[in-house]
Amino acid sequence: MNQLELKKNISLSNFTTWRIGGPAEWIAEPKNDEEIKYLINWINKKKITCNIIGAGSNLLINDKGIKGLSLCMRQLKGIYIDKSTGIIEVRSGEMLPTLARKAAANGLHGLEWAVGIPGTIGGAVVMNAGAQGNCISQYVESITALSLNGEYKLMKATDLDFGYRYSLLQEEQLIVSSARLKLEAGHRESKIRQITNENFNHRLRSQPYKEQTCGSVFKNPEPLKAAKLIEELGLKGFRCGGAEISKIHSNFIINANKASSADVQGLIKYIQKKVLDAYGILLETEVKQCGF
Repeated sequence: MNQLELKKNISLSNFTTWRIGGPAEWIAEPKNDEEIKYLINWINKKKITCNIIGAGSNLLINDKGIKGLSLCMRQLKGIYIDKSTGIIEVRSGEMLPTLARKAAANGLHGLEWAVGIPGTIGGAVVMNAGAQGNCISQYVESITALSLNGEYKLMKATDLDFGYRYSLLQEEQLIVSSARLKLEAGHRESKIRQITNENFNHRLRSQPYKEQTCGSVFKNPEPLKAAKLIEELGLKGFRCGGAEISKIHSNFIINANKASSADVQGLIKYIQKKVLDAYGILLETEVKQCGF
């Protein structure tokens, strides 16, 4: 455990794509299961809470910070690909775009849509991340997770109760260690790469990809689209403090100028009220809020 660092009072703003968040009481970035088990024992001895963070791309953290241990999983790396069968074993800290491009390079069809999602595979499974009519649950065969008692759990996809931007993992305190995916093998690598690149370029054109955002803020109230409802109310570009509704895609909130967590939270509530008053629809947030 000599290389595992337990740090105190570290700003979490660098651990989220919004670049917002106060200090973590404690933070650690484990690189393997042995380090995760050590940290589980440590929090149990200290009797403190554990908050699990992936890439922080779907997360709003209070500027006041978070008590307990913030367990950042983005250093838990490793990808094994069986090109002939389409089976992928991937550690939870691997980024979705990295995985999508490696799958394409091996002629595996299924993750072309995921190339522009700046999240980890662990976070994607927990949230059942998706885009363009696809979601990660279509390709998950099983996951390996650790309980806060340090016990391994092998869970099949059917155990995870996947739904729209939902899995059972949102209800249970489990640390996703790895996932096993099944993609479609045998495709021409150049063709899968082309589709993957086209999807990425479409995202660059249609979303504020290079801005500080969390991705989509609201779930779509199917069959309607949250972005369309917000746009129809003329809210593109509306600001609350340093937080702004994107002029490119209205389901994105940008940290335009040193936005606080209160700015973002205030803008979320403002949008919800406007949409509710106009359409009678209460938009549910896709982004998770921590420390409030």
